[in-house]
Amino acid sequence: MKITIHKLFEYLLETADPPPEAFLGFSLSTPPVLGDFLADLDPGLSLDWNGQSFQGLPALRERVIDQAGLGGLCAAKDVLITAGAAEANYLCFRQLLQAGDHLVTETPGWPQAAVMAKAIGTRLTCVPRRAEAGWDLDLDALSAAVTPDTRMIFLSNPNNPTGRLLPAESLQAIAAIADRVGAWLVVDEVYAGLEWSGPRPPSIAGVYDRGISTGSVSKALGLQGIRTGWMICRDPGLIMDAVIARENSSEIMNILGEHIAEIALRPERLGPALSRARQDGARTLARLNDFIESEPRLSWTAPEAGLIGLARLHGLAAEPFAKHLLADPYRTFLLPGTAYDQPAHIRLGVGGGAAANLDEGLRRLSACLTAWPG
Repeated sequence: MKITIHKLFEYLLETADPPPEAFLGFSLSTPPVLGDFLADLDPGLSLDWNGQSFQGLPALRERVIDQAGLGGLCAAKDVLITAGAAEANYLCFRQLLQAGDHLVTETPGWPQAAVMAKAIGTRLTCVPRRAEAGWDLDLDALSAAVTPDTRMIFLSNPNNPTGRLLPAESLQAIAAIADRVGAWLVVDEVYAGLEWSGPRPPSIAGVYDRGISTGSVSKALGLQGIRTGWMICRDPGLIMDAVIARENSSEIMNILGEHIAEIALRPERLGPALSRARQDGARTLARLNDFIESEPRLSWTAPEAGLIGLARLHGLAAEPFAKHLLADPYRTFLLPGTAYDQPAHIRLGVGGGAAANLDEGLRRLSACLTAWPG
C-alpha cells in the first residue's frame, strides 16, 4: 500500500520556502504559547509512558466526551487519543477498508479519503457539493451512491473546505442511509465549536452505533503543534483495532501533548477560548465578506462554521493565479481550489490572528486581481 501525495499537501510543500509575507488561508485559530499552560503543568511530571493507558490519558478522554456533548451517550472507554484527527481518520481507513470495498465521500471535502482509497484499492464514489447550491450536500444523491456493498461513508462537519454545516436532522438522515446497508459513518469534526450561525450539530458517535467522530485541538484551539486528536466510537472492537494499528505506526501518544490538551479542554478554559476564537473569526469573516463584495472577480457562499471557505474566481484559473500571487512582488499565500478538485475557486481563511497579516494580504490580492490580464 503506497500512499501518494494529494494536491493540497503538494502545494503546501512547494510554498514553504521562502515563507510568504501574508496568508489568506490560515485554517486554525490564533495559537496559544506554552506559557499559557505552565501554571497548570506539574514540573515533576514524568515524560515516561509506562503505566498509562494505550487509549490515552483517562482525564483527557473524559474531556473529549464532554466537549463533544456526549456525556451519557459515550464514555472514556469509547475514545482513543491520536496524533491529530488525521491519524484518527487514517486508522479508520486502514482498519475498516480493504481492496474492493466501497467508500462514499463528498467533494469538495477533506482529500485524505480519496488518497487512502487509492492506496488501499477501495472503490470510491464522490458525491458533489455544488457552489450554485450553496455547497449543500445532496442527501438524495448520497443515498443513491450508497449500495449494499458500501463499507464506509466519510464526511466532514463543518465541511472542510466550504464551512457548510450538516444540521442534526441531516445527520439523522445520513445515519439512516448508512444503517440501511450496515456501513460505518466517519465524520471529521475538527472545526466543531466554531459555528457562525446556529448551534453545534451533534457528534455522529452519539447519533449512530457505527458512527465515528474524529476531532482534535488543532483548529478551534490553535494547538496544531501538539498533535493531539481523537476518535470516538461506541464499538469496542473498532477502538481496539485502531489501538492495534497505531501500535505499528506512532505506537503511543506524547504525554506532554496529552496533558496540555487536557488542560485546554477543561471547561473553565475551553469556553473562553472558543468564545475568543468565534469573536476573532466572526470579525475577520465580516472583513472578508466586505472584501469579496468589493471585488468583481470574486464571489462566495460565506462559511457557516469553521475558519475557511471557497471563493469563486471569475474569468481565471485558480492554480496559476495562486502561484503568481505567491511570487514577488506579492508574496501572499492562498490555496488554489485544485487542492479540492475546484479549479475555479480559491481557499480563503479567517484564522491565524495578527500573524496572518490579513489586511496586507487582501491589499496584495486586490492588486494582483487588478493587474491580471483580462
